[in-house]
Amino acid sequence: MSEIIFPAIIGLAISLCLLRMLKGPTAPDRAVAVDSIATITTALLVLLGSIFERYIYLDVALVYAVLTFIGSVAIARFLEKGI
Repeated sequence: MSEIIFPAIIGLAISLCLLRMLKGPTAPDRAVAVDSIATITTALLVLLGSIFERYIYLDVALVYAVLTFIGSVAIARFLEKGI
């Protein structure tokens, strides 16, 4: 049962963040929405790893989270100072 409910909740959360990304009035709102989508996707990878009992997904989620953090810092610096 939880294999159906949790991915549905994560899908709803991603769609709400996608809506905020498209309708965000400012660039920082859009950046936060993209960062939220990346965080939720990381949680989805961990959930898939536990559902399918394939622990390689946990490693992929960890690498994805690190790359997302680096990208978020780069976007924040760009929005603060410009190029």
